[in-house]
Amino acid sequence: MSTYSQIFGGKVNSLASDPSNPINGQVWFNTATTALKVAEISVAAAWAAGGNMGTARGLLSGVGTQTAGLGFGGSGYTNVTEEYNGSTWSGGGNMGDGRRSMGSCGTQTAGLGFGGYSPGVVNGTEEYDGSSWSSGGNLGTTRFVLAGTGTQTAGLATGGNTNTATITNVTEEYNGTSWTAGGNLGTGRQEMPGAGTQTAGLIFGGNASAAAPASYSTATEEYDGTSWTAGGNLGTARSSLAGAGTQTVGLAFGGTTGSNTAVTEEYDGSAWTTGGNLTTARKSLGGCGSQTAGLAFGGTTGSNTAVTEEYSGAGTLTINTVTAT
Repeated sequence: MSTYSQIFGGKVNSLASDPSNPINGQVWFNTATTALKVAEISVAAAWAAGGNMGTARGLLSGVGTQTAGLGFGGSGYTNVTEEYNGSTWSGGGNMGDGRRSMGSCGTQTAGLGFGGYSPGVVNGTEEYDGSSWSSGGNLGTTRFVLAGTGTQTAGLATGGNTNTATITNVTEEYNGTSWTAGGNLGTGRQEMPGAGTQTAGLIFGGNASAAAPASYSTATEEYDGTSWTAGGNLGTARSSLAGAGTQTVGLAFGGTTGSNTAVTEEYDGSAWTTGGNLTTARKSLGGCGSQTAGLAFGGTTGSNTAVTEEYSGAGTLTINTVTAT
């Protein structure tokens, strides 16, 4: 049988970690994970399995990137925080106040969680420094199931439910210390995600009704730092979905249309198009990352799940493990 060096004229390099800038077709052996790896350009957008969370939960919050993600809070009013390194989750510092259905933004080392349900609707804000949480300034409007965008020092809190019966269109801006009023949403709603920054924010989908039956929304709105304007509608009306990316390169995935969905859509700044479906259809999941490197984790399939999936946009260079067949 021919060897790799006989076929390709070289040997497989042994590396202590994956290269930071691999080229298409590059093969190496990762000595830390004892795995044979190859860099390949994806033909189509798709989700692939990542490492499961340590704590299965829905209604959690997520920030960060695909290789440096942060998941915190969630069902059961938990204060558990977990950090993702691109393959596995590990424990982070617990939140001061266990809660679910928060707004969130920021990064793994500079995260922000605000509002939520504890039980009872709360207005508290907490800041994460990569190891522990500390108190920040309280929201002006107490609410849960709201959207968050931006960073720890320039965050945006939008919409949500103020008392389990009243949906709001209120927007607030965070400066690292306190919240102040921003421009109101055109359509008040709850259970929608956010993406982007404080001056170029994006929210999409959600539920425009606080009472049964649900009013699943396709509406997309864009924030310019002062006011919201209408963007292109989602193809699938849904709430309790997750999002990632920016105002001009956004990603929407999962949620409920009355039943759990795996639908993924990509935004180009004006319109949504279909992406690759999640492997596990679910709602109330956490999400972070970008349109070409998204992360979906946790959520509810009928029961709480710990499943994590990683998204690669079409034409994205990805690192894959070679397995024997």
